[in-house]
Formats: sequence, C-alpha cells, structure tokens
Amino acid sequence: MYSLAHNRVRTLLALTVAGSALAFPAWAQPAGAGGGGGETAAKPAETAKPAADAQTLSDFVHYIRIARYDLAKAFGMSLLDKMPQPIGNAEAGKATMTFAQFASLVDTGNEAGRFSETVLRGARVAELEGTADRLLKAYEQGKLEQARDPEEIRKNIELLTGTQRQRVFARERLAFAGEYAVPQLLTALRDGAKPSQQAEVRQLLGDMGRPAVMPLCMALSKLDGTGQEQVISILGGMPYRAAIPFLYEVHAAASSASVKTAAERAIKQIDGQFSADARPGVLMANLAEAYASKNESLLLLPREDQQPVWSYDPQTGLSAMPVKSEIFHDMMAIRLAERALRLDESRADAVATWLQANFSREILTPKDYDNPLWPKDKPDAMYYAVAAGPSAAQAVLARAIDAKNTAIARRAIAAIERTAGAGALASTLDGRSPLLEALRYPSRRVQYEAALALAAGNPASSFAGSERVVPILASAVRDVESRFAAVISPDREAGETVVSQLKAMGYTVLPLAGAAGDLIGSAADVPGVDLVVSLLPGKSTADALKTLRNDTRLAATPVVAILSAESQIEAGAEVMRDPMLRAIRPGLDAVQMTEAVKQFVDLTGSGPLSEEETKAYKLRALGALRDLALSGSTTLSAADAVMPLVSALPGATGEVKMAIADVLVLLSDKRAQVAVVDAATAAQGPEMIGLVDRAAVGAKKFGNLLEDRQVSKLVELAGSLKGAEGTAVAALVGSLNLPNRSIVPLIAPAK
Repeated sequence: MYSLAHNRVRTLLALTVAGSALAFPAWAQPAGAGGGGGETAAKPAETAKPAADAQTLSDFVHYIRIARYDLAKAFGMSLLDKMPQPIGNAEAGKATMTFAQFASLVDTGNEAGRFSETVLRGARVAELEGTADRLLKAYEQGKLEQARDPEEIRKNIELLTGTQRQRVFARERLAFAGEYAVPQLLTALRDGAKPSQQAEVRQLLGDMGRPAVMPLCMALSKLDGTGQEQVISILGGMPYRAAIPFLYEVHAAASSASVKTAAERAIKQIDGQFSADARPGVLMANLAEAYASKNESLLLLPREDQQPVWSYDPQTGLSAMPVKSEIFHDMMAIRLAERALRLDESRADAVATWLQANFSREILTPKDYDNPLWPKDKPDAMYYAVAAGPSAAQAVLARAIDAKNTAIARRAIAAIERTAGAGALASTLDGRSPLLEALRYPSRRVQYEAALALAAGNPASSFAGSERVVPILASAVRDVESRFAAVISPDREAGETVVSQLKAMGYTVLPLAGAAGDLIGSAADVPGVDLVVSLLPGKSTADALKTLRNDTRLAATPVVAILSAESQIEAGAEVMRDPMLRAIRPGLDAVQMTEAVKQFVDLTGSGPLSEEETKAYKLRALGALRDLALSGSTTLSAADAVMPLVSALPGATGEVKMAIADVLVLLSDKRAQVAVVDAATAAQGPEMIGLVDRAAVGAKKFGNLLEDRQVSKLVELAGSLKGAEGTAVAALVGSLNLPNRSIVPLIAPAK
C-alpha cells in the first residue's frame, strides 16, 4: 500500500509548483482572463464552506502527525462524506464538494505542503489506510478534473505561444490532461492561426505518446490530405504498434501520393519495414483481438472508473464517449472488429472477435448501467451468435477454452447447440475440435453443456471423446447441485474459519490444504472443484496459482486470495491479472466474505445454481439420455448411465424422478428394472402409479428382469391395493408374463 501511494503522490508532486499543481499563477493568465486558475467562482451561499472545509482538512493532517489516528479518521471521513461515491460517501446528487474543489482546497490551503506527506504516513497505518487512500484518490481525481476541463485546456493551448515559463507549465498541464486534451490540440494543429503554435502542438502531441495514439488514429481516415500528413508524421514519431493498422488503412485508401509516402515512412519508423502485401483488414482484426483479449497495455487509465472511446466527425471534430472500465476493452474490440469487416468482409476471425467481445460486454456490464454505445433496444449477444452460425461459435469457444473463460465458453456452447447439425458438432476448426475439448474443460458446467450439445446431435459415428458424453450427462443428473470448495492455508485456525464460512454458503469443503500441492490429490476424488480460497502470503500465492493452473482439474477454477495491499504487490502484476483470481482484503466478516465470493463466482460463471436451474440441467440431461436410448445409439450408449441413474433415483423427487425412470425402463439392464420397481413399491399414490406404469413399459420391452422378492411383492400389492393403484400394479404383473403359479394368489386366494 505504501509503495502504491508513494508512487502516485510523486506523480502529483512532479506537477506541483508553489503548492498549486494546475492553478494558473497570475503571470500565466491569458489576456483578458480573470484570476482563480479557472476555478468556478463560489456562489454566495457557499462562501462560508471553504473555511470550514479547510479547517477539517487541517485537523485531518494535524491528528495524523500527532498519531491520533482515531480522530484523524473521523475528520477524513467527514471530508469523504461530502464527496460523491465511489471514492467519497455521498450518494448520487447529494455531494456538496466536487473532487476538483477538494483538490483546490488542498492546493490553496495551509496544508498544501504537508498533505502528500501526511497521506503517505496515513497509508502506513492499518486503522487509517483506507481513509488516507480514498482521500488521495479524491485529490488525484480532482487534479484530473481540473486538467481535463475544456476551458483549462483552451487556456493552456494559448499559453503554448507565451513566455518560456508559460510554455513549460502549459505543456505540463496538457500532458497531465492526457488524451482528453487531444481534441483541442488536433483542432489547433489543423486550424491554428500561428505557425509557432502549430509547431508547439505538433511537438507536444508527439511527446505525449500513448495517450495521443488512439484519438489521432480514430481521426486519421476522415481528415483531409494535409491533416492526414500532419497526423501521420506525429504517429510515425511514436513507437506504438497500435497505429499500424490505421496507417495501412489510410495508405490503401489515399489518392494522394504524398499521403501514401508519409504513411510508408511512418510505418517504417514504427515497424522497421513497410509491406506492400499487408492487408489492413487483417491488421485491424488483430488489433481488435488484442482488445478482446483484455491486453492491459491498451488501457490507459487503469485506476479510473471510466475510459474514453473516441470517434471523429469532420464537422464536430474528435469526441469521446466514456464507458465503464469493465467493458472498455470489449467496446473497443467490437468497434475495431466492425472496422476490420468493413475493410475485408471475409475476415472470419473478426466475426469471432466481435461475438467474443459482445458476450463479454454482456457479462461484464454492471447492473443498471446504461451503456451509451450499446442501446437497450439492440438484440442480446446470443442473437448475433446464433445468426453467425456454428463455425463462428466454435471459434469463440476455442478462444474461451484457451483463456479459461467459463462464462463465455458456456454461451458459445449454447449457440453451437442451437445451430449445429450432427456433422458439425464434432467438426474441426484449424485442427481443433473445441466442443470435444470442452468435455475436458475444468468447469463441470462447461462439460455438461458440451455433452448436451453433442448428445442433441445424436452423431452416427464415434469420435474422440465420445465415451465421455454419457457419463457426463449422468453426472449432471446426480451431481449438478453439489458444490465443492477447497481452502489453502498455512494457518490451520484461520483456514478452519474460512472452511466454516464456505460450509455456511452451501459448499462441501475438501480437507484443509497447507499448500497447493496438497490439494491436487483430494481434487481427484470429487466431480469438480468450484472454488479455491487461499490464505497464503503474496509470493506463495503466485507459486500456488501456478500449481493450480498446471492441473487439468483446477486450471479454470476461481481462486479467491485473501491478501493485503502489500501482499498483492509481492504476488506480482501477472498473478493479479489472472481473470479467474480475485484478491480481497483480510478481516472481512462472514457477511462481507459471502458477498465478495458470490459476486466473483457469479462473474466467472461458476456461481451457485438456483433450484430451477438445477432442475433444468437434470431434465435436459435426462431428456438427452432418453432420446439416445430410444434411438438405440451405439455411438453414445445410454446404457453407460445405468449406475449413476440407479443411485440418483431414490433421492429424486417429482418430475426428475419420473424422468430418471423414463430412461431406466428403456435400458435392457436388470439393475435398471430392479431400481424402478423398488422405487415404485416404496412410493404411494400418484407417484407409485407413475413409476409402476413406467416399469410396465420396461417389462413389455425386455421381459421380466426382476428379482423373485420383487415379483412376490408386486403380486401381494396387486391383491391388496384397490382402485387406480391396484389396477396399475396388476397391469405391471401382467406385463411380466408370469407363470400360472405366480398369479394364482390373485385369482384364487387361499381361504
């Protein structure tokens, strides 16, 4: 935590001069501008607030410095109560202080020189860590809001032609504003009246690096020839390969020889060579796939809640539409995949990327969030997936398997099942059979759904992995509602506490493991592990995750790691980027722990099934097995499910119990017929009649496979039961085609 806070404070301090990082000193004001550094003048009703807020801030700093952390926390929370969520505590519309106002309070008050040092000190204290960190975030957000204010950006661009000192400060402020400054900088580059200003803007855009790349790329194809040459020259001076697809695109479309020459030169600067055979559609599809793969280098503002998605209109210029950070990669992938298809409509990989990103967008969109780039009246992701056909869905499934993305894998399989014929289900794609690979995927739900899809096609010939389909379907009937979890903890007492919490959540918990290696053996004894909770320290977490991911049964299992901020740093960025790992802070109570686990497993597609979902899985699996039994398939033999179904029958109820019996009576197996009759004679009323009727179906099909004890029991019941029950049992006895001596007690009972 200390290191993170320290780095962030250093970044802000680098821009701070005389206690005011972004406020305009009097000598830097553009001609005719008022003072105040661009801050909005306080309303009369608000004039009393700054003094009180400044005193609260001063008290916060003071009490940290004298180690009264309880009082410091109270004053810090008082400030946070005035600022909007999620950094502050105020609900939407109820905040009384903006982040920009808080930043001004820090920069212009008596604590300007001590605030950053105080935040670092508070970040080292467990009691104050969260409060200090949130106030730092509020300060950072305020500085960004100040820097990104369009009027501030306009003033800073004007100052680029001022004195040397003004130019230095203006460049620092514009660089801090980052990509949000690019629209006005691009306008100044194209339309600026002063050549000196255009030269400064060109130099600044080149020095900005990554923040300027995507806004400029999105504008490039729609600029006039002169504007294209200017932007191409800037992009060529930056070593960012994300620009290459756009440079090849403009090169292919340009009618101007000078634009083509500029594009070739820029590509050589970035890539080392220009290829006349390069296809812009292929390159754009590759960039879209990089976004769909959640490449972190493409996320410029990783700590912010929203990210800008850029577009360009020749009339209005560059504009940004902010979207939630959770779905930024997906929205960019969707846009770039569409662009790739407009360049080359044959790009099947771009279609797969679009579908993958659209599934991900749907999964990751926060509840109640209105995505400005995806109107609510657009069809859901499955609509496009089924419309694209089974080959595209297979490609999405292959990517999901490689990325261990359970949620997308399940959706891809659902699309395949709805669109693929028997021949396409086990077909290969670039030498792979994704649906067959899914039969061995670590998540049981993916296995279930792959088996259901394959069984629905009722393939006529065997294929690699066909022997796994029926056992997986049987497991869906017997094990689908079970949930298994494991805990890895070097501290037995702490580990047992988590075990108790998981049991209270409905998990069956494997024996407590001291290390990841201890878990491998016990994981083989259950149908699948749905969750692992680790209490290991940072470096050990990294080693444990590697061990788990190298085991075929645990490669996609969600892992909740209980780690402090320092331990997260120690674990390493690569570990923390694992999409199937969620770090939570120590010290959560049972309610907080339950909520954190639930949110995570739901997001990964591994959350608990509702009673309705469990029943639906069972009925779908039983329906598939029944269809296989009726078809007499030898490729997928329903007879392989006999023992799991026999063991599941006594504990089943209602519709599921009848569905199990429906399958068993279609199998020429003594164990199946015995199990159904045992269940029937143990039942009463309508359930008994239903099971007896089904047993009669099996008897008529395969003859009498019952044990003598069962025959005697049925004859006894037929003689003692009355009404519908007696008639149903008598019909079953008749279906058995028993010898005369067996039915004499019915016709001529002893007197």
